[in-house]
Amino acid sequence: MSKELSRQFKRLNKKEEKILNKKENKLIKSKVTPVMDKVQDKIPEKLKETLESAFFKGFQLVFEKGNIVIEKTYNKDRLMSDYEVNNYILDKNMNRKSINKLDKYARDSKRLNTSSSFIEGSVLGFFGVGLPDIPIFIGVIMKTIYEIALNYGYKYDSDEEKAFILKLIAAAMSEGEEKLRLNDEVSMLGDSIDKNLEMNIDLDLMVKDTAKTLSDALLVGKFIQGIPLIGALGGTINYTIIKKIAKYAEVKYKKRYLANKLIMNK
Repeated sequence: MSKELSRQFKRLNKKEEKILNKKENKLIKSKVTPVMDKVQDKIPEKLKETLESAFFKGFQLVFEKGNIVIEKTYNKDRLMSDYEVNNYILDKNMNRKSINKLDKYARDSKRLNTSSSFIEGSVLGFFGVGLPDIPIFIGVIMKTIYEIALNYGYKYDSDEEKAFILKLIAAAMSEGEEKLRLNDEVSMLGDSIDKNLEMNIDLDLMVKDTAKTLSDALLVGKFIQGIPLIGALGGTINYTIIKKIAKYAEVKYKKRYLANKLIMNK
């Protein structure tokens, strides 16, 4: 293993460890959690089921028809071409500068999409929009992940890569032991894909699980976002969720990329 590759893995492992073991701010938790609990207690069970169903259908819609629309919001060919150039440079000279150049495009995509989602969420929330904007919200999430994936040379069309993305979202939005378990599954799934191992993928089940995880995480925010006047809070919640997913996705895709470089350099 080259020294720079070793350093990159150490940095990534630290970032991943920080994400997995992030401690909550006790003051914020003490002030916000009781309020959120009260709001959540008032949310009808029927609305919870409706929200989960909306996310399930939203993911299905994106996977079946949405990619064509999403890909109109960025230049896929340019991203793939940029990756080829940056990857070639990195193969010729693996140093911090060449790796940072590869990372820059992923960071730019993450920054742009979290900003646009904040604006979109604030506007939608202000007008009292709740469930109808879920496919748009999922579209922004997928756009963010797709661009990060392309920056590290990964496509997203196969069932295996779709499963990786779904598992990645679920892991990013989980907490505690569940987050640790799902993180291991994300790593194992990525490794299996890159080694071309045969897998049995139940995509519908994974969509269902991820829809529940994401809807649970967004439940209070979407409930508030459907109420006029205070709905602008929804933009903050959308921003936080997409930023969290993007940060985690950047780490996991980069680790896959570097792991493949490690195999090639042996």
